[in-house]
Amino acid sequence: MNTLIGNGPRHPGLWLDLDTHHSSQLQSSTISTVTTHTHGRDELRQVSAQLATLSHQGQWIVLISPPNIGYKQVLAEAGVRMNRVLLVHAKDEVETLWAMEKALTSGTSSAVLCWTQSLDARDNRRLQIVAKSARALGIVIEDTSAALPIEARSRLLDSAIKPSLFSSVH
Repeated sequence: MNTLIGNGPRHPGLWLDLDTHHSSQLQSSTISTVTTHTHGRDELRQVSAQLATLSHQGQWIVLISPPNIGYKQVLAEAGVRMNRVLLVHAKDEVETLWAMEKALTSGTSSAVLCWTQSLDARDNRRLQIVAKSARALGIVIEDTSAALPIEARSRLLDSAIKPSLFSSVH
């Protein structure tokens, strides 16, 4: 009676079809990469309604290395439960991507937003591999203004924050 029938595993817990067991959770699991000139402010506004819905599911909304763009106000106005927002400050790009990978695969978060500089081919491939086992929605916001010189970056930020005092007269 101790012989194995066929090639199937003996333990009934191993008989679960994990693809259908987690299908509802994994259908929303994808990693999107977005480039921005506004430090991610506009992109955060675009997904804030979806983040509000996800925050009411009881899991974490993880923000990794967000710049000072008023993200708290944007999220609060959209109805995101602020007690479900987890803020992670990484010291460098390597730690930022590692934190994103861990947050996506942990199963405790429903969305992970990561602010980073431009990704190279190696980092993009790493995200593709992580996407296969991700259990949350992932958004990578690549800041293209980070490659600009400091003076141009500050002018761009000033123009995005402050309205112009001059307007055209018709």
